[in-house]
Amino acid sequence: MEYDLTQGSITKNLLRFAFPLMLGNLLQQLYNIADTLIVGRFLGADALAAVGSSYTLMVFLTSILLGLCMGSSAFFSIQFGRRDFDRLKNSFFLSFVLIGAVTIVLNIFVFAEIDVIIRLLQVPSEITELMREYLFCIFMGIFATFLYNYFANLLRAIGNSVVPLIFLAVSAILNIVLDLVFVLVFHWGVKGAAIATVISQFVSGIGIMLYYLLRFPELRIGKEHMRWNRSVLSEIAGLSFLTCMQQSIMNLGILMVQGLVNSFGTVVMAAFAAAVKIDSFAYMPVQDFGNAFSTYIAQNYGAGKKERIRKGIKSAAICSFVFCLIVSAVVFLFARPLMMIFIDASNTDIIAVGVRYLRIEGSFYFGIGFLFLFYGFYRAVKKPGMSVVLTVISLGTRVVLAYLLSSVPEIGVTGIWVSVPIGWILADTAGSIYYLRHKRSLLDKM
Repeated sequence: MEYDLTQGSITKNLLRFAFPLMLGNLLQQLYNIADTLIVGRFLGADALAAVGSSYTLMVFLTSILLGLCMGSSAFFSIQFGRRDFDRLKNSFFLSFVLIGAVTIVLNIFVFAEIDVIIRLLQVPSEITELMREYLFCIFMGIFATFLYNYFANLLRAIGNSVVPLIFLAVSAILNIVLDLVFVLVFHWGVKGAAIATVISQFVSGIGIMLYYLLRFPELRIGKEHMRWNRSVLSEIAGLSFLTCMQQSIMNLGILMVQGLVNSFGTVVMAAFAAAVKIDSFAYMPVQDFGNAFSTYIAQNYGAGKKERIRKGIKSAAICSFVFCLIVSAVVFLFARPLMMIFIDASNTDIIAVGVRYLRIEGSFYFGIGFLFLFYGFYRAVKKPGMSVVLTVISLGTRVVLAYLLSSVPEIGVTGIWVSVPIGWILADTAGSIYYLRHKRSLLDKM
């Protein structure tokens, strides 16, 4: 179903568009959560630590492609709002070639430097081979990740958030089934979990591409659209690479923190591996709400509807805040049972570390909820550089404080956890100040 976000009830249409996007990303988390759950339960703490550290790396690599696709999607939404379909289809072609080329280069690089990457992550020697085995298989799915994210963002840009959800649902179920078969029946270990994920990714990537080609013949790229357009390519590249930079900086900071976490040993690694899945699962809906909000702003920006943008900002802020309060309460109260989904009850030391992490992070989800709205807004009004600034503030604070505080013996690993919400709140403050000072000029350039 396609939604024209330039018309009708703001809150209702925004929520209807955002809900499939939220649910879709929650399903996407099942790719790695299925690996974590099955590996943690049946292959042990070393395998869990290897898969958990690999997850952080894969999030970073995926963020590069996701950032490029999201930046292109903002341009698509603006052209869709203007109803400039010739320029829209030309942008489909140019962005596909651009991001596809980046994907191929990235894939070659990670295969060539896999051992260097493992050393940089400070992986303990006892799990190095497990991590190499897992990563070698999982890297084969990078192009599939590109295909899914490109066509999912294309469809969302024109108001269709349901179809990406359907393809993710199918591939998530397939991933769980294949995980069980490859790990429990074939006894392929962590390699089996990785292969299950890669197969599932290709199913969703190729499937959604075929859907676009068959379902939207009016949006297919013709020979007349396969042309060099410096103006279009320049705008796409600007939005895409700055959004990519924002996403990459965000996840590079997390990757740097992963290295610090690894230095505290296997217990903290295993706790972090499980807790970060719960954490991501908890606030992922507000991240997707921020992406839906970005599509809303971009379509209305293209249509020149300033007042609708202002009303949408207020509506989105209220919705995000209420949702974050509810999720914070749930995570804080049920931190221990949530950890025990991934960790056997006998591993009390791992569970205790994970519970402390979740209760600290979970108390401040409103901070990251507002931050995702700022990211989406500035991307949609062609100010992706501001999103980069906010990310640098948030992640720079997190990394610096994490290293400083954790070095104090009395604070230890808790210093890594408390640095995160401090970074969120500082970035929110900066985003608010910039908007209040420049809100007129931001919308006058439509």
